[in-house]
Amino acid sequence: MNIKDIGPDPQSFDLEKATVGNTDYRTVAWSGKYLQLTLMSIPVGEDIGLEAHPETDQFLRLDAGRGRVQMGPAKDRLDFEQEVEDGWAIFVPAGTWHNVTNIGDEPMQLYAVYAPVHHAPGRVHATAADAEADEEAGGDEPPSWSVQPVRQPSDKHA
Repeated sequence: MNIKDIGPDPQSFDLEKATVGNTDYRTVAWSGKYLQLTLMSIPVGEDIGLEAHPETDQFLRLDAGRGRVQMGPAKDRLDFEQEVEDGWAIFVPAGTWHNVTNIGDEPMQLYAVYAPVHHAPGRVHATAADAEADEEAGGDEPPSWSVQPVRQPSDKHA
């Protein structure tokens, strides 16, 4: 299934099929005015990367695989830990340090909903390294039509 981010226009597709079929680290599937949907595929033994979004709430749902989610108020104080699998949801409050590690024996397929919008529309990153390089180069910015906090602090990465 090939999803095209059409911006803030109405969209509908089989989310579970798209998530399970996604083989890229991160694919931006839909970008609205207030929230955004990304599809993620995390290889065995890898993770999404320890990070915190100061002004962004996040919802993640696993559609395949097994993971361990860790969250907390500081990167060295991840006092919440839970194993998750297909069908589980993860809620990340703004400003919370978080990471999800694939602890299974197959790719971990999940989707993430960000509010507010966090990534450039339609952006596809085959690997975590590609995503990091794009962010460092300033190429992964929210679209102009999205509503952003008045003061947008930078994300924090460990």
